[in-house]
Amino acid sequence: MDMEARRHDTKGESVCVMSEEITVDWRGKPSNPNKHGGMRAAAFVLGLQGFEIMAIAAVGNNLITYVINEMHFSLSKSANIVTDFVGTIFILALLGGYLSDSYLGCFWTMLIFGFVELSGFILLSVQAHLPQLKPPQCNMLADGENCVEAKGFETLIFFVALYMVALGSGCVKPNMIAHGGDQFDQSNPKQSKKLSTYFNAAYFAFSMGELFALTLLVWVQTNSGMDVGFGVSAAVMAMGLISLVSGTLYYRNKPPQGSIFTPIAQVFVAAMFKRKQICPPNPQMLHGSQNNVPSSGLVAPSSDPGRLVLTQRFRFLDKACIKVEDGSNRKESPWRLCSVTQVEQVKILISVIPIFACTIVFNTILAQLQTFSVQQGSAMDTQLTKSFHIPPASLQSIPYIILILVVPLYETFFVPFARKITGHESGISPLQRIGAGLFFVTFSMVSAAIVEKKRRDAAVDSDKILSIFWITPQFLIFGLSEMLTAVGLIEFFYKQSLKGMQAFSTAITYCSYSFGFYLSSLLVSLVNKVTSSSSTSKGWLSDNDLNKDRLDLFYWMLAVLGFLNFLNYLFWARWYSHSLISVSTTAQQDPHGDSNGFTNSSKHVGDESIP
Repeated sequence: MDMEARRHDTKGESVCVMSEEITVDWRGKPSNPNKHGGMRAAAFVLGLQGFEIMAIAAVGNNLITYVINEMHFSLSKSANIVTDFVGTIFILALLGGYLSDSYLGCFWTMLIFGFVELSGFILLSVQAHLPQLKPPQCNMLADGENCVEAKGFETLIFFVALYMVALGSGCVKPNMIAHGGDQFDQSNPKQSKKLSTYFNAAYFAFSMGELFALTLLVWVQTNSGMDVGFGVSAAVMAMGLISLVSGTLYYRNKPPQGSIFTPIAQVFVAAMFKRKQICPPNPQMLHGSQNNVPSSGLVAPSSDPGRLVLTQRFRFLDKACIKVEDGSNRKESPWRLCSVTQVEQVKILISVIPIFACTIVFNTILAQLQTFSVQQGSAMDTQLTKSFHIPPASLQSIPYIILILVVPLYETFFVPFARKITGHESGISPLQRIGAGLFFVTFSMVSAAIVEKKRRDAAVDSDKILSIFWITPQFLIFGLSEMLTAVGLIEFFYKQSLKGMQAFSTAITYCSYSFGFYLSSLLVSLVNKVTSSSSTSKGWLSDNDLNKDRLDLFYWMLAVLGFLNFLNYLFWARWYSHSLISVSTTAQQDPHGDSNGFTNSSKHVGDESIP
């Protein structure tokens, strides 16, 4: 029997029917549940997760120093190089997800592009070590006007190396999460619970990697030179690939499904050509219809474990399934006639877009902690002892220290406690987790605004300098909100994703970082333009001196924006949950709809309910 039914007694849930996924071992043979998958296999992927982020974060956090001091680019040009590099990584995650789901599979995508990333680190190390590949040494601070900027072959080598790293990292990132999640069979109740544990463990590995990068590896780069620092990143990445390969015999792999975009495009094309058609009153008449019972868009019980059944959302797309009777047996083109399964896949994609969009403001706030909050710390007393000063950039490690402490506590204590109350396998649903994170992040900006006002008043009115520890709370609050939002978003997208699209769906979550940083740049420019509209006043952020700027007002604006974004999120989360709950209720009230003896799967109804 390839189907497994599960019952839940929690509110809003009925019988849950999940289909067994098709997975293979490293030789392409069907995987054995006793030998393949589970937390043992996922642990090897977690090793790659920790080492890869350690390697890339060490380069990203100190890249601007290398570009200015070694390549002699200007400050503005160097800043653009760094932001373009980071943005490219997250955008290329879409390419990695597409190649994995369509053609290569997660394992081979990670292995191939992991070596591309490793080669980029090695080439950066070689360039940083060889004087022939860099402009003549020069002190940019003391004699910047006379320093020769890198050009020609020097810049070619640098940008080839840098974007090899970006290409490799971008394509590896979404597949680490997806491949680790693939090790758990969601049709098995025990493994389904462990899936949530895996997502928490993945973020713990990410936090450990970031913390080591921001402390140990950055220290090596600062004290031993960038050539040694890039070399250490290469060595760390090599350790990650060794971890990945070591688990080969234990992985359960999902085979690629062919192009993931073609079936989606076919739905829109077919729906457009048949836009004037009228849907039949009986959904059974639609092409590929399983039955007339609405479903939450999950796998339906049938001989085809990937078949979905019809829902009531976005019904204009159902026209793509209308069969045109022209008196002949001629088969319609797949660009004119689609199955219900195809249409439902597109509906799922459209439904999750608003949830994704609500996390962009969250990452806009993250951008402030990596820029203005570091500047804020630079204007404060950084002295810890007589001989040691805290580097303001090291404040970025605070959220990761918090995450390393909080994630195990969350998994060990909060999840079991919440599970007893909610009956949910993850303690609280991914949507509830995202909402809590978006709510708390507002208070990170409130804390930042209050502290900045106090710092500015002390500096301007009393000529006093506050201790840098005053800005710790904003990083602490953000660390908690990041654990909730980031992990919740990844878990939500993975569980809601379509058959064969887990890697690409995970890649979409990384785009939120890019959009958040782009929105941050736009907001800064817009705020300066609006607040400096009068000839007598300067913009809030127009000076390089924080004592003259009004960073506190900018933080208050972000706090208000964050709270409005939270309210917007509640609307879309309720809309998403209501559509699933109403579908579940319709199915339970229909005494004739389920001719096969199954009710529709309501796992996601309970998963995504918002009180």
